[in-house]
Formats: sequence, C-alpha cells, structure tokens
Amino acid sequence: MLLGIDVGGTHTDAVAVSRDGVAASCKVRTDHADLLVSVRGALENILSRVDRAKVRRLNLSTTLSTNAIVEGRTEEVGALLIPGPGIDPYNSMLCRHFHVLSGSIDHRGTEVKRLDQAEVAAAVDSCLKADIRVFAVVGKFSTRNPRHENAVRLALCRGEGACARGDFLTLGHELGGRLNFPRRMATAFFNGAVWRLYNRFADAVEKTLADLNLGHVKVNVLKADGGTFPLALSRRMPVQSIFSGPAASVMGIIALCDITHDSVILDIGGTTTDIAVFAGGAPLVEQDGIHIGSHPTLVRALKVHSIGIGGDSALTVLNGVVRVGPNRLGPAVAEGGSVPTLVDALNAAGLCALGDAEASRAAVAALARTHGREPEALAKEAVDAAAGSIHAAVREMTAEINDRPVYTIHELLEGRRIVPKKVYVMGGPAEVMKMPLFRKFQLSTEVPPDYAVANAIGAALTRSTWDLELFADTEKNVLFIPSLQHRENIPRTYTLEEARRDAVRHLLGHLGSLGVVLDSAEAQITRADSFNMVDGLATVGRNIRVKCQVKPGVAFRLTGRA
Repeated sequence: MLLGIDVGGTHTDAVAVSRDGVAASCKVRTDHADLLVSVRGALENILSRVDRAKVRRLNLSTTLSTNAIVEGRTEEVGALLIPGPGIDPYNSMLCRHFHVLSGSIDHRGTEVKRLDQAEVAAAVDSCLKADIRVFAVVGKFSTRNPRHENAVRLALCRGEGACARGDFLTLGHELGGRLNFPRRMATAFFNGAVWRLYNRFADAVEKTLADLNLGHVKVNVLKADGGTFPLALSRRMPVQSIFSGPAASVMGIIALCDITHDSVILDIGGTTTDIAVFAGGAPLVEQDGIHIGSHPTLVRALKVHSIGIGGDSALTVLNGVVRVGPNRLGPAVAEGGSVPTLVDALNAAGLCALGDAEASRAAVAALARTHGREPEALAKEAVDAAAGSIHAAVREMTAEINDRPVYTIHELLEGRRIVPKKVYVMGGPAEVMKMPLFRKFQLSTEVPPDYAVANAIGAALTRSTWDLELFADTEKNVLFIPSLQHRENIPRTYTLEEARRDAVRHLLGHLGSLGVVLDSAEAQITRADSFNMVDGLATVGRNIRVKCQVKPGVAFRLTGRA
C-alpha cells in the first residue's frame, strides 16, 4: 500500500492507495505555523483506517520551501563565485554576502587562471565573521572541471571553518551538467537558503514515522518535474522540492484519467487554481528551468500556472462588478470565516451545501445589501466571475505556449500548436464548478473519481526520477559526471555508444544506492552528441556528451473506475 500526502495552501490531503483503488482519504486544514502538525494529523487519520503493516512507501509533497521563499523566511547565504571572463555576476546579485573571485576554467575544463588564494581566504573570513552558515560556491565551467569549487570548499573547511561547525555547502557542479552560470548561481543560492528549514522538517517527518511505527517505510519527496526523489537525497537538494504541489496535481490526473488529446487540467484548491496543459496526452515542461521570483534557475519543472482563484478566495464588489480573489482573507464563512468567499457564493447560489450553508447565505446577503444587489444574483455572478477568470488565464497561457517551442516530458514537438479539446477539473470545488466552467470553455469537461484528493493520489503514485549528464574528452582521457562528482580515466578509443551505456549504468547505480531499484528500460537517453576535436589538420580526440533520465510517470493507474 502506498501513502500520498500533499500539503497545500489551505488543506493537507492524504490517501492510502493500492491497485484496488483508494483505501482511505482525508483532508485536514494546513497549519502554516507548523506544517508537521498537518502531516501528522493526516497520517494518523489514514492509518486509523488501514493496516499499517501493509504500508511500504510514503510520497510527500510540501509547500515548505516555496512558502519560505515567498514569505522571506530563508537563511542568509554566503555566495562565492568564480565567473571568469565575459560575464558580470553583479547583474544577478542575490544576497548581501556576495564575493566574486578571480580564476577561470574554460569550456573544456582547462584551468586558464588560478584562483587567488588571498581573495578566497578574505571572502571565507568575511562570511565566517558574519556568522554565515550556508554557502553557494559556483564556477562558470565547474561542470567541466570542479577544481576551483573544490578548492573553495577546502578553504571553507579548514580549521574551525564552516565544515567544522556543521554548515552546508552547495557546489555548482553538483546541480547537474547543464551550462548556464546565472541559472546555476540562483539554484545554488536558493538550495542553501532553504536547506536548514527543510532539514528540520525532514528530521521531524522521520521522527513522526518512527513514533507511528512506520520507520520501515520508504519516504520520497515530490520534485517540480513530476517525479520523486528519496528523502535522504532531498536533504541535500531541497530546491528540487519547490513547486512540488502543482506537480502532484498533474500526476494525479495522469493516474486517474486516460488523456489522449490536447487538454487543460484545472486543480481548484482553497487558495489558488493550478493550470496545466497537456499536448497529445503528455504534460508540458519548463525545459530550461523555472523562475523563482525574478531569478531563472536550473530546476526543471512541469509547466503549471497558478492564479488566485480558490474556494477561499474573497468576494468583493468594485464599481458594481463582482470579483473573486486573488486575496484570501481566511476560510469561507461556511467554515467559520468572517469574509464571504467563492465557497459561500456556491452555497448561496444553491449549487452545493458545503459546511454551514445557512451562514454562507447570510454573509452573501449582507454583502449584497451593502451594494444594493439581490443575494442569489450576486452569488451567481461571483461563480461566473471565477469561471471567467480561470478561462481567461487558460487562454493567455495557451497563447504564450504557442509562441514558443513545445516540450513535453517525452520530447520536443517542433511547430506544434496546442488546441485544447477537453478540460479536466480536480480539487474540492471541482464538481460544483464543472458546469460554470463548461459554459465558459464550451469544451467537454470531466471531473475524475476522487477529484477532491486527486493531488494526494498523484503524490502517492508518482515514480522516482533523476537525471545526469556525462561528459567525455578522449583527448584528455577523462570522463566526468558532475552531479555524482564522478571522474575516471578513459581510453582514446572511447565511443559514444560506450558513453550511452555508462550513463545508464551510473544513473541506475546511483538510484540503487538510495534504495530505488529500476530496470534499465526505464532509463531514457535524451541527448547524445559526439564532436571531433581538431588540431591543425588532424583529429586529436572526441568531445562526447550524454544526458540520461528516468522520466516521470506513475507506478500504476486507477483509470476505468466508476
């Protein structure tokens, strides 16, 4: 049996799933002051209704890192950067303790200029005196040769330095093999900024599982790309857990529905509606990486857009026009709040009876009297306004997608225009919003079974994924896998086919060491290039690059149920 927990902005959803279907599910209010209270409450609810001895895996989606960044609760980071020539790192200055160091490595991994050790020592000393406890160390071409990053790490770890204090270092070359210095710099920074907060949460999760006699259960955390990675690995790469909530929604729809056409997926939560688009049955991805705030990163993610329309979005009337959201001023009046929301409008319009429906009608009536309106008419206008805002956001997102190359989790679709043929709706208000949305979209609109906890189902069923990039230089007789910090000697006769095999072997071996056992058929080569290197008129070697990944997917699907 598999458990899935999705910590959302309003509710924390949990399910226990087997191939027979959903054995148990629940919703609890998310306690933003202590997310673990919500996780523990959801776990205890589920475990009271299933045989805990049959539970073998827990997949967890958490808003912790995202919320910490949005709310400014991150830790100060010491950034030590080696940009080399041709780039101004101050254009992306991310923090106060920002130190640019001399030295450079070229695109082939050759040291062009040595580090200035006096500069390094002064930067390290400055950070330690300021009591900085997390660091981002990034060189422009460190993915081809991490010598300079490793030298800075040694400087930080000397004597009573950062390593002696138990501090945390993110090295740029450990984030993967793709080149892009500004993205790598931002990714390393955010990884350090949320590291301590995330690890305290991970400690508490492990303790909670031990307290509940679930210490034997494998724990994975959702990533933004629609996969999971083991909790142990997430401790070093918490930045990968950012925006994992929308990923759970997308994977939930994949588990519950047979999607074959271009489609729109709507997850209507308490705070936001997450919008995703599928091309020919496959979700789209942000191939280059998501933006965190205004900063582009290397964090690969499913393409999801969130808008401030949810069940708890507040109702307002401005110049006679009824609006829903984007503000959330507490729960619906039906759930004990003080400001009428979309849920209250749905109750007042007679579309549902969630919570205290009479309290909803009274609150909407009071708002209507203030503006000289009829309560039922105002409620219906609010529901229509919410559906209209969602429809407009989808049109805008689709237009933006069609202006650029389209990437799905499987491939690049060149020259492909997305024309949605169907709308899938999930989340608590999905069933009652189905017809208002149908009237706006004029497309077939489907609400799947277990729609209220579809995101937790997605979390439970999502498979582990990871990727790596392998570089080989046969002139220098060296092979390097940056994310694994693996380096080995190779013969001059080393071929592209050997590189492809080695990439798969190292990827599966790395996941195996973390307790994730996969078949080689599940590893996919997404890029394989070999370039001759010429000196004068002679070929002196080959530059080989291979990217390999375990693509996102679900362990099994729950389609075909009534």
